[in-house]
Amino acid sequence: MTPAPADSLLRREIGKIGIATIAMNGVIGSGIFALPAVAIAKAGAFSPWLFLLCGILILTVALTLARTASFFEATGGPIVYTTTAFGQFVGFQTGLLIYVSRVAAIAASAHLLVSYAAPIWPLLGSGAPKMAAVAGYIALATILNAVGVRAGMAVLYLLSILKLAPLLLLILIGFPQIEWATVAGAEALPSETLGSTMLVLMYAFIGFEFSLINAGETRDARSAIPLTLVKTVSAVAVAYALIQLIAVSVGPDLGSSETPLVDLAKTLMGPIGALILSLGVIFSVGGGSLTSLLTAPRLTFALSRDGTLPKWFGAVNERTHVPVNSILFCGVFSIALAVSGQFIWLATLSTIIRLLSYALCIAALPAIERKLPSEPGQFRIPGGLVIPAIAMALTLWLLTHSTFQSVAITAAVIASGSIIFWFCTRPQNKAS
Repeated sequence: MTPAPADSLLRREIGKIGIATIAMNGVIGSGIFALPAVAIAKAGAFSPWLFLLCGILILTVALTLARTASFFEATGGPIVYTTTAFGQFVGFQTGLLIYVSRVAAIAASAHLLVSYAAPIWPLLGSGAPKMAAVAGYIALATILNAVGVRAGMAVLYLLSILKLAPLLLLILIGFPQIEWATVAGAEALPSETLGSTMLVLMYAFIGFEFSLINAGETRDARSAIPLTLVKTVSAVAVAYALIQLIAVSVGPDLGSSETPLVDLAKTLMGPIGALILSLGVIFSVGGGSLTSLLTAPRLTFALSRDGTLPKWFGAVNERTHVPVNSILFCGVFSIALAVSGQFIWLATLSTIIRLLSYALCIAALPAIERKLPSEPGQFRIPGGLVIPAIAMALTLWLLTHSTFQSVAITAAVIASGSIIFWFCTRPQNKAS
């Protein structure tokens, strides 16, 4: 697909390392610092197998999306795929759902970041100072992204190093402590609880699709994104499984802990280890929210480019070559949700929305294969559509374990999106 004129105004400054950094920061956020306790509480010594199963599931999805991404170089990722396959309405709804999820996550992450900083500076614990800190962090991250892709990526690289170092140190020191026999002989979960538990743990794996959204600012996007995406997802899945192996071997009683990895680091390395992991949480949450602020505005930019949102969202700054209006709107929207405190109910959408968008993108691949020609050297997956079929079956199976509240909220967002779509695409609006 030839990039739209608006995409040609963007500057392609993201390379393979940048793709991996965005994907990794999209996945590694607050989830891995909290979910090991949930996994132990629900599955005990069997919990590493759950992380492995989640890793296999997410890898089938990543392979499918990597193949889909190899057909495109335009900004928008899932929006572009579903629009090509199913038309503007489905593409718009896909983009809107992901966008709402991302803005809610930015607001939630800002609160979490300030909460972790409060023990160091008690003034941030509550009230106006806390709200000011939350708003200030989002504003700073927004300005960094508005300055240009290079500035935002530079800070993201730094945060990535600071968030990965504690986790890698934990794996390095804890690996000799793994009780392989205990895990190998663990009793499996009953089938009725397996799906619901995996649905919770999937929160730690979602987010890799962030790297697809910025294709219009990525060098050689068709070839660079697919391979880098699959390698990054595979590496993260292995790291998660190792961390859970160490957790059940060293701290089988971590199931009741609110800060399981911090407590695990304290057991392995003492108070210094606990401090290092605590800082890792702060940098991880910061990197995740900065990634969201880097990618979410590209969704409204893509929707504006496609004519399903006002043209204002598609404005690109001539000096910085970024969609500045979309970036500023995302920042203001995130601050409004964070300060109002009404973002909490939106946060429950995160996993179900992402799984729904995965299902739509997987379903889009066969249509894209028929509509667009393949090119020599293009990324391919073995077995044709076998792996996408497995990914779809597993994704739909997990979606059946969603709560009624999550389904109802998702339906409400879709209904609201239908009204917005009708207003922005009606003939008299286009004529004006």
